[in-house]
Amino acid sequence: MASMRKRFSSSSVEEDGISLCDSTSFSTFDLTSEEEHPYASLLCCHSIQDSLLSSNSSFTGYRGILNWIIILLVLTHAHLFLENFIQHGFLIDVKKVLGHLIEDNCNWPSVILILAANTFALIALLLERSQEKAMLSLSNAHRLHLTNLGLLVLFPPAVIVHEPAMSTGGAFFSLLFYTILGMKLYSYQETNRWYRLAHLEKEQNGPASQKHHNEHLTFRELYYFLLAPTLCFQRGFPCCPNVRINKLLHRLIEMVVLVQIMVGIVQQWIEPIFQRSEISFSAPTHFLWLLFFFLTHSYLNFCAELLRFGDRHFYGDWWNATTLIAFWKNWNIPFQRWCHRHIYTRLVERNVSPSHAELLVFLMSAALCEYMIALPLHSCRLWIFLMMVFELLVAVFLRNYFQGNYGNGLVWLFLLLGPPLAVATYFHDHYVSLRVNRQHRPSQSPPTSERRVFLQLH
Repeated sequence: MASMRKRFSSSSVEEDGISLCDSTSFSTFDLTSEEEHPYASLLCCHSIQDSLLSSNSSFTGYRGILNWIIILLVLTHAHLFLENFIQHGFLIDVKKVLGHLIEDNCNWPSVILILAANTFALIALLLERSQEKAMLSLSNAHRLHLTNLGLLVLFPPAVIVHEPAMSTGGAFFSLLFYTILGMKLYSYQETNRWYRLAHLEKEQNGPASQKHHNEHLTFRELYYFLLAPTLCFQRGFPCCPNVRINKLLHRLIEMVVLVQIMVGIVQQWIEPIFQRSEISFSAPTHFLWLLFFFLTHSYLNFCAELLRFGDRHFYGDWWNATTLIAFWKNWNIPFQRWCHRHIYTRLVERNVSPSHAELLVFLMSAALCEYMIALPLHSCRLWIFLMMVFELLVAVFLRNYFQGNYGNGLVWLFLLLGPPLAVATYFHDHYVSLRVNRQHRPSQSPPTSERRVFLQLH
């Protein structure tokens, strides 16, 4: 019995820390020693402590709950995967993808548009080399860089608007590619200009070597930056020692499975629109979340592993954000870093107040989201932009009333009912208009622009 009392006593001290016998509620017993109360360690088995899931608890080990949520998500979406695989087979067909991009077996609008982007990248490199050879002044080269970037921004919208053979999916990915390329090239010329100004300052203080600066202006460095999962340029990116084949294959399989599920979701969402049946808005919401995970995690980590790119901080813990402002700062770290480096900092340097600079950066990002969705669908209704502005007003005026878990709940409410709903409405109206146009035209030879929807329907 003495050994049992000793064991219980030691375990109570280790696990509970503060014994309930030491609390004020048991002070009337006045337990002075173990000799007077030989069974005190057996009777007092409770202590003051909070439940693990309560707000006052400092418990943070939620990995098992995360695994449980992941398993539930996989099981709830497994029927979509199996149903589409049984009915339609393996949807990732190279012939279908190429057929979606090709018109009359001789016109490749999306592919040609993406290949033409190399012209703007090469012009940027030639302008940088011309400055190193003293063929262009800093001011003239900066103007030519801005002209090159202006043409890069205007070229894809002109092609998308005037090319009826381009599909909605091809237009979206082409526009996304050009937007990323424009941000990368702006960072490329801006960062090289900073390096050049720093080099000129060193020359004023003493002789400096020009060879070290010229050896970075190469095709290899430029295209490594264009392929790397980052928007901000720098000299000498941090790299891992080798490529981990197991991680690379893991990301590849992950992307294949996600694409299969996304294609099945989109197919089950679009078919009811053309058949005038009930439409489920939960399907596009699931598609957007899967696309977000695909782009920000699977694809970026795959590219980083393939290129041995070391900085893989692509997102913060946005799911724990208690305010919408905290969410916007953590959901897309590469974009946030580019905005802070090339827009916010430059505005502050020009005597713009930090709050106004943050507002301008937010409005620019909202306009960019509207531009990315509205242009491929040939419809501009400002729903996404207005929804994000409304979220900003809510974040400013209600941040003092919703904090902690309530603030996190408000963030999730807007994430589920905000921009995803606006995007789903955009696509719904787009395909409804396609259905109406199809009914008013001969069924034997529908026009090309009406046949080129996001994916082929069975």
